[in-house]
Amino acid sequence: MSKLIHTPSLANVEEHNEKSATFVIEPLHTGYGMTLGNSMRRVLLSSVSGASITAFKIEGVTHEFTAVKGVREDVVSIMLNLKSIRFKMYTEEPQTIRLTHKGKGEVTAGEFKVNADVEVVNPEHVIATVAESDAEFIIDVIVETGRGYRTVEEGANRKPSDMIAVDAIFSPVLRVRYKVEDTRVGQITDLDKLIITVDTDGSITPKDAFEEAAAILVNQYNALAGSTKIEAMPASKTVAPDFHADDSEDPAELMVSVEDLNLTARTTNALINNDIHTLKDLFSLGDAELRDLKGFGQKALDEVKDKLTELELYYA
Repeated sequence: MSKLIHTPSLANVEEHNEKSATFVIEPLHTGYGMTLGNSMRRVLLSSVSGASITAFKIEGVTHEFTAVKGVREDVVSIMLNLKSIRFKMYTEEPQTIRLTHKGKGEVTAGEFKVNADVEVVNPEHVIATVAESDAEFIIDVIVETGRGYRTVEEGANRKPSDMIAVDAIFSPVLRVRYKVEDTRVGQITDLDKLIITVDTDGSITPKDAFEEAAAILVNQYNALAGSTKIEAMPASKTVAPDFHADDSEDPAELMVSVEDLNLTARTTNALINNDIHTLKDLFSLGDAELRDLKGFGQKALDEVKDKLTELELYYA
């Protein structure tokens, strides 16, 4: 049994939509699925950078425990609605933006007059409802970048004296779920596969959030590791058999029929039905192209990879 620890790779990324994606990491050393899954989940939820409103001022209002003339909601309700507005920031400097609404109707986040450094991610979000046709609702907010959660007390000394501070939730990651499954590499059958699903608020893509969380963990562990190095088993990688493009004939190993690989009947038939008859045909396609074949899929791809690993034949 090898004493080396397997180095994982990002085997697959399935994007459900612009706010949700699932990441498959394998192969992992036995037990490392839970170790990496738990640490990635905690960092994703607590430490990915984002933007939030940290203070606000409504014209004609001096404190939060009061009503706003001509508006159905009181200041506390408006403050809660402000916390749900999501922003994308292109600067580290705090930005002050204003919203002016005249007349009866709903006040939405899209009415903020933003600059080039601020973008409202959910412009349809309702902030307040103006009930009188001659009423005017004017609000200024400060938007800042940060990580995690900041209380009112922590932000109170950073705001202008005429503004009301709010507790800020900077994290753009809304939910993280993970599970661990068994996987194998060749004859090693007790390895882990980690499957993580990340949902964001739209101000950052799940892939960017995933990579930022991984980079944070790398920085933390590098600071503790010092000069100590551990030899690791290289990440699973498949490489095409070595042959030159100008060879007049293909190597014999590339002309082996897929029917001679002893794959399951279903996988073999799926390859043949898609005009893949030899290893040469197989090596001409990448993972994504194979998964997209009619009647093939991820399970068949895993079977093919295992068989090629067993035969010490690899593809890129």
